[in-house]
Amino acid sequence: MEELKRQGKGSKKRLWAFLGLTLLLMMVAGGFWYYANLQTRLEETFQQGLALRLAGKYVEAVELFEQLHDKYPAFERTPEVLFQTAEIQDLYLGRYSDALLTYLLLERDFPGSAEVLPAMQQVAVLYKYRLNDCSQAIAVYQKVLDHPVPEKDQLQYEVADCYFRLNHFDQARIEFDSLLNNYPQSTLTAEVQYRIAVTYALEGKLPEAAGAYRLVVERWTESPFALEASFGLATVLEAQEELLEALKILEDLAGIYPKPDILERKTAQVRERIEKKKKAI
Repeated sequence: MEELKRQGKGSKKRLWAFLGLTLLLMMVAGGFWYYANLQTRLEETFQQGLALRLAGKYVEAVELFEQLHDKYPAFERTPEVLFQTAEIQDLYLGRYSDALLTYLLLERDFPGSAEVLPAMQQVAVLYKYRLNDCSQAIAVYQKVLDHPVPEKDQLQYEVADCYFRLNHFDQARIEFDSLLNNYPQSTLTAEVQYRIAVTYALEGKLPEAAGAYRLVVERWTESPFALEASFGLATVLEAQEELLEALKILEDLAGIYPKPDILERKTAQVRERIEKKKKAI
């Protein structure tokens, strides 16, 4: 009798253990199902946001992406969600401050994601071209240049151009020279050398400006910047009272310079000065 009782108790324990294990397996299976189903639904929501963007429904797309981020920040596509949100705010809605904050949120919360470098580049563009803050743009461009990114020559150009816009012409020249030295095969070289000449001219360093303009004309004869450099050289020569050489350059530009009205006025001005000098002799 005691043996039967012990066997009965053992059977109950095994039954409860079996039921417990079964329940645990059901819970695990249910968890996997819920997680897999949730990821599927989140992916569908993300794709819906992309479709709204393509359809031009930008406000609706941003609202959906923001809800997705707020409710499910651990979603594997959250960096893409934030990047899409910021890009729409910037490019289509003109909400530049919101876009900036969203890009910075992406950089802060997901520093290892593939979207961080593109986001940093967009932050630099926002500072420079939307918010007119070249000082901040320079700092961000420099951070991007520390990474292995394509088109570094273009980023270096942006840094130099920022200094130019800030009227820091000495530093702009340093950055432009750095571009020429580091990326001699860049398609920007003719323009960069022309910009160097312009910085000298703006500072009143006329001999240096003339030399820099001549370099563009001689080295990049087929570039549109050769024409601009020729006009700039004529302007510098006029300022240095080298009127005959200035006039010859201007006359050679007739019919090929892209701003004929400006060329005509400048040519007439130099001719008039030459005539006045002749009368004065």
